[in-house]
Amino acid sequence: MRVEYDRDTCIGMFQCVDEWEGFEKNVDDGKADLVDAEETDDGVFVREIPEDAEFDAKFAARVCPVEAIRVLDDDGEQLVP
Repeated sequence: MRVEYDRDTCIGMFQCVDEWEGFEKNVDDGKADLVDAEETDDGVFVREIPEDAEFDAKFAARVCPVEAIRVLDDDGEQLVP
């Protein structure tokens, strides 16, 4: 399972930071950062989700007000917006 994060879409509400430690505040930019992520496209970051963090990662995606976070299964199917 992996998470995709579109940083350009982020509006800096930081709700994801409150739900999963995989995100942290970047006060300088006014946006969240996805920890240990790799940039795959311009502004899109991806990382694998540890099994023990799957629930928190899904919740972080659900609370994002602009749907900048997507959780995908191993086949690439979107589980959460």
